[in-house]
Parts: sequence; structure tokens; C-alpha cells
Amino acid sequence: MTDFPAYMRLYEEDMLGDRLEEILCLASPCMLCPRQCMADRMGGERGYCQAPYDLYVSSASPHFGEEGPLVGTGGSGTIFLTHCNLRCVFCQNCDISIRGEGVSCSSGALADVMLNLQAKGCHNINFVTPTHYVHQIVKALPRAIEKGLTIPLVYNSGGYDSLDTLRLLDGVFDIYMPDIKFLDPALAGRYCQAEDYPTVAWEAVKEMHRQVGDLVIDERGIARRGLIIRHLVMPGAAADTRRVLKQIAAGISPDTYVNIMAQYYPCHRAGEFPEISRKPSAAECEEAVSYALSLGLTRASRH
Repeated sequence: MTDFPAYMRLYEEDMLGDRLEEILCLASPCMLCPRQCMADRMGGERGYCQAPYDLYVSSASPHFGEEGPLVGTGGSGTIFLTHCNLRCVFCQNCDISIRGEGVSCSSGALADVMLNLQAKGCHNINFVTPTHYVHQIVKALPRAIEKGLTIPLVYNSGGYDSLDTLRLLDGVFDIYMPDIKFLDPALAGRYCQAEDYPTVAWEAVKEMHRQVGDLVIDERGIARRGLIIRHLVMPGAAADTRRVLKQIAAGISPDTYVNIMAQYYPCHRAGEFPEISRKPSAAECEEAVSYALSLGLTRASRH
């Protein structure tokens, strides 16, 4: 029996079909994410995220700007999916995540996209904002396996994920890469319209870690399995950044791979919020990394 990637075990035990049926029950009326908007997506309704029932893809290509263990020498096979359940006011991919610019992609076509990325030498298949499309991803997976897919799947989300959905994905994804954007409900409410984001994201990340553990890297430096947490340094939010890092060290693992991201810049509607209408300073970013290291988060880095 094959243990890597994890989805091979589910496939060999003929369990992917059962998982898909359970996930489909959450997809319409939609309860896939914590918004629980109950949109009849199969009937054409669109909920908070505005995603249709069918899969829409913006782009798919080897990506060399991701974390080093994902990129390796062949790149991360990144598939940008349209729409998002957070719709942050500072979204840097608003054309994709909010305006939904992309094309329809059937499950058969998605399987072929995954195989094409593998054939190009990518080390993984990296689904960006997958939460509202997990039913389509799991539907495509057996076809991809039957055609020769053997590289791990990455769940790359904003962290606003439902425990019910994540539990149904146990064994499907080898690598989880969520954001922890905020642990201050006021900030989450102001910028993401989700005051419950801190509680939801924290419980989601704990579940992800339960499933896959700390990041495991092979002899080539390539990620095989585990958790990568991203935290975007926001201008003027140093106290919340410290809160996020302290909670990761104490509540997840000091061996957590944490990417402290310095690439914030004001876009989308950020100009409407004076306190985030600038880039964070170099000092703010450097202080965040120094604080992480002082907590014992030795795998923290600035990207």
C-alpha cells in the first residue's frame, strides 16, 4: 500500500468516492466555508464568495515565487482558482479572488492540468484559494491518479476554513499552507468582514497540523508533507503580529515552518483605510522575524 502522496491510500482503499459524496453534501446548499451562506450553487445561486458551482481557473503554471521547499528546482505547480470567501479590502489578487477573472474548467480538464504541471517537473500541485471548490478538486483527483499523478497536493488558503470541510479532506492533501492573517477580531472585521476569523483560522490551522504535522523535507530540500503557515506583516499591526507568532510557537509547534511575508502593499480598497495605505517598513518586517526567532520558531523566515 502506498503512503505517499497521502491520496494514494484513499484511492487504493476506494474511499475517494465516499469522501466526494460527503463533500458534495456541503457544496449546495453551500456550507463549505465558515460563512455558511447556504447558497444553492448547483441551482445557479452564488453566495458570499460569488463562486459558481463549477470550477473556474485563472491560471496554472510552474511558480518559482513560493516558499523554497515547494519550489525546489522544478517549481510549484500553482493553480489559481477564482473567488474567495474573505474578499479582503487589501487583496493583492483582486482581479482573480474578487472579480473572478478565469475560465471554466471541467473535472477532466483539471486532471489534465495537474498532469501537465507534473510533466513540466513541478514538485507539487498548489491549489490557491481552494475552499469553495474542494468538491471539484476531489472529483478530478481519481482521474488524475489513473493517468499517473504522483506528486503531493497543496491546500493554499486564507485560513478561513471550516472544520467540517477540513476533516473530509484528511488524507487528500499532504501539505497545508494557510494564512494566519489576524488574531485581533477588530482587525479581521475591519479588513476581512469576518470578526470570527481569529477563532476560525486558529481552529483550522490546528486541524491541519493534526492531519499532516510539521513540515517534512526530503534530501533534495523538497516538501513532502506538513504545515506551512504564512503571516503577512501589515503596517502598524506589530502587536497582532507578535500575538500570531507567540500563539503559533505555544499552540502549534516551535518547529512550525512560518513564512513571515513582507510583500504587503496597498491595493484594491486599501486606500480607503489610511492606517494600511502604506507598505510596512523594513524595521517592522525585521522586528517580526527577530521576535519569531526569540520565541524558538527556528524555521521562521522572511519571504
